[in-house]
This record gives sequence, structure tokens and C-alpha cells, in this order.
Amino acid sequence: MQIVILSRQAALYSTRRLVEAAQSHGHQVKVLDPLRCLVEINGRQLASSTPAAAAVIPRIGASITEFGCAVVRQFEQGGIWALNPAAGIARSRDKLLSMQLLRGRGIPMPRTAVVGRPQGLQRAIQAVGGLPVVMKLRRGTQGRGVVLVRSLAAARRAHSVLNDYQHYTLVQEFVAEARNRDIRVIVVGREAVAAMERQAAPGDFRANLHRGGSARPFRLNEGMKRLAVKAAEVHEVGFAGVDLLMTSRGPAVIEVNSSPGLQGIETTTGVDVAGAVIAFVEEQCGDPTGFEDQEADQVAAAPGVLTAVA
Repeated sequence: MQIVILSRQAALYSTRRLVEAAQSHGHQVKVLDPLRCLVEINGRQLASSTPAAAAVIPRIGASITEFGCAVVRQFEQGGIWALNPAAGIARSRDKLLSMQLLRGRGIPMPRTAVVGRPQGLQRAIQAVGGLPVVMKLRRGTQGRGVVLVRSLAAARRAHSVLNDYQHYTLVQEFVAEARNRDIRVIVVGREAVAAMERQAAPGDFRANLHRGGSARPFRLNEGMKRLAVKAAEVHEVGFAGVDLLMTSRGPAVIEVNSSPGLQGIETTTGVDVAGAVIAFVEEQCGDPTGFEDQEADQVAAAPGVLTAVA
């Protein structure tokens, strides 16, 4: 089958691994930069034609979420199956919406409050159990826009800085017993296929590998597997990195990432995550040999819909 991978750079590890896995399964693959797509919308024909493909695998970075989702949505409106639909990507990128969805389904998560005006900051801190607290932007990945504050004065300074980017701030309890560690679980379809424990670098509380953290394989119990899969299901994504924090109340979900990197998890665990993703694409799209052969080096659309531009 023909598979389109939406990615800013074909040379990125995650993109390369997905291309290799798809080709090893006998599929044709086109890597398409979302920012090089021209989306045309008119009154006569919104999306009656789309690039020739059986499936699209979005690798949409946080900095281009809005336009990237528009491109994915155009594929969907053309009847092409998306591993992660535009709506699911948008849900995962909005931390406030994501937490509301998780809480609505009874999924455990750290205590969180949302504060707009600085006058409400002290009450928000009390609502999550008191200082220290973690303060977050509504949108952000790889630990960006996340700070740990240990005093009310520091919280006010952080709130002032964060409010330069948005009109409210997320205030979340700091889980000291996690000891600056979290569990990254990779969910593909309805299965937790790999997991690693991440440890923050000395002097930091964020366990992201992009922040200098370290990782080791982690063996999930059945309850943790079900929790991670349910969190991905809530966001309606087929491929996700679900981050768990081990609290005194049990595991809690702190984030659902709809574009998880493959390098850290594959290197740490030895699991062929890219292969699991392609196998799930095949499962969802039916017989991989049942699609018409198409040119692998061309992604084009009918006039007025979606076109790859130079």
C-alpha cells in the first residue's frame, strides 16, 4: 500500500525508522513536509480528492500543531485513514483539555488547578496540596514551559512569565515520592508495546530525555498497561506516548503525547516500535496487497484540495 508520513524532516530518527519499517513490509512510502502543503478550500469542492495513499502517519511537531492538524484533517476528509486523527492530536496538545478528558473518564492524574488572574494563585496552590508546585503552559512538549516553584514569590514570578504566552496557567501538585522519575509507555492501537523509566538529570525534576534525563527498560504490570491504553483511547489516537507518575495513590497519567519519539524507547528497550506501528496500520487498512499500485515518488491532489508544493 501507499503510506504518507507527515514529517518536517525525512532524516529524523523516528521518520527514518517508520520509513524502513514500512518498506520492509513491502509498502511504498512518501515523506511529506506539512508546511510544504497547500490546502485549498472552496465552496464547490472541499475535499473530494486527496493525495494518493491508503494511510497517513502524522508526525506533527508542537510548533506547527494548528496547520499540521489542518493538513491531517484534509487527508481524513478525503477518506484516507489517519493513524492519529487531527482531533486526537489537538486533544493531546492542549494540556487543559487533555486533563479534563482524562478526569471525565475517571483516569487518575495529579491534582491540578487552573488560574488566570494572579489574585487566584495562592488559592490554586492550596487546592493542589500546597508548595512546592509545578506550573505549566497549556501547550508545550519536551519539558518546555514547565517549572517547579517552592515559594509563593517564585510562583508569582513564574505566573507572570507564563501569562505572557497565554491567559492562564496550570498549577499541579509536585509528587515528591516519584523522585524525579516517570514512566513513558508506548501505546500502539490497544496495546502497550514498550515502556521505559526516565530519571531526570541532576538538579532537574523533568525526566525528559531531551532535558538530559536517562532511561532504562521498565516492566509494566497489567494495571499500568490498562491505564496507558485507556488514556490513549480517551484522546482517540492510535499511537501515543503516555507518561505515568508513580504517586502514593498509585500510577497517575501526566501527559499523552501524540507524536512520541522512537529513538529513546527503541534504543532503551530494543523493541521494534516502528514495526508495531506499521503492523497496526496494516490491520486497520485491511489487506496490504489490496490497494492499487501507485507512484512512490509522487503525492498530488486534484485541483483545489491538497497539493505538495516545492
